[in-house]
Amino acid sequence: MNKINNILICPLEWGLGHATRMLPLASKLRDMNNNIFVGCGEEHLSLFRIELPGVSYIKFQGFNPVYSHILPQYIALVLKTPLLIFHIIREHFRLKKIILDYNINIVISDNRFGLWNRKIKTVYVTHMPLIPFPKALRSLEFIGVLLHRFIIKKYSLCFIPDLPGELNFSGRLSHGVKLPHNVRYIGILSRFISDKPASHENSEIHYYNSVILSGPEPQRGILKQKLIYFLKDKKVMTAVFEGRPGDKTEIIRSGNFTFYNHLPSSEMRGILTGSNKIITRSGYTTIMDLIHLRCSALLIPTPGQPEQEYLAEYLAGKGWFYSVKQNELKEDIPKYSIINLPSDEIIELSNVCLQNALEELLEEPHI
Repeated sequence: MNKINNILICPLEWGLGHATRMLPLASKLRDMNNNIFVGCGEEHLSLFRIELPGVSYIKFQGFNPVYSHILPQYIALVLKTPLLIFHIIREHFRLKKIILDYNINIVISDNRFGLWNRKIKTVYVTHMPLIPFPKALRSLEFIGVLLHRFIIKKYSLCFIPDLPGELNFSGRLSHGVKLPHNVRYIGILSRFISDKPASHENSEIHYYNSVILSGPEPQRGILKQKLIYFLKDKKVMTAVFEGRPGDKTEIIRSGNFTFYNHLPSSEMRGILTGSNKIITRSGYTTIMDLIHLRCSALLIPTPGQPEQEYLAEYLAGKGWFYSVKQNELKEDIPKYSIINLPSDEIIELSNVCLQNALEELLEEPHI
């Protein structure tokens, strides 16, 4: 019989998606009779308090860059490298104290570079061992691959939320590069895995669109205003998910729009699965959520973010989603129809991959 572990889960602070995809891991590990601790900043903690009540919460703020209103995101991040290194060192040493204070014996972190420790088992979660560069700088990507390999090797295991082989949704971000021996593919991670579908039959709206906002300003606000302009004064209602969790759900109705600061997973699931059309950024976690819900969408990648630009192009090329660049939205939202999304096969294989990875994590002794 496996012992009861004290497991600390720490999502990255660079967007809500890194937190929501930790929800199924935390939920499943708790169901396997482990004690779960969540360590992150206050905004993400508010999400976990809503979605995963009853676990222990630790204020453990990670690095949260402020993006430039002028420079492309990858340049802004490069300029903040010294600050990032400072945060990595600081959180690495703070982790040592948290481990002692709470008797932690497993740490699972999502893209937080400093949360490894030689005395216990640590897991690093990432969907891109290859960090994409703009096409003009693609020849330099090997530098990022080597640096990321160096980080991954410091952890006991690395979990990649994708599938091995051709049926994958990260493409060259985690396939086609040499991976360290401690890497395990764990399939889809979605906040909707553990919740029950909400009934949609009694909704006051029966025909509507859904917009999922995410990512940093100013691009988040730019897209919001564009979509409001195109979708206003139409007969079709539009639900807008702001992705800003707080102590309570705030609902604002204006014209043919309903704005939600945040919704619990079961309620959000009901709205998304009943949508006529879904419009969203091509964030990796959002893509996993939609695949799990068997929903396709119109993907609008964040300008200047090579990861999202690549994912939108890659998944549109597979016929699973439709993609359009933000600067191409000039007259109206393009019509699309997707019928090729192989969700059932992906979900079935994901369940097997995740179960195997968690059993290995919990059963193998720390070396």
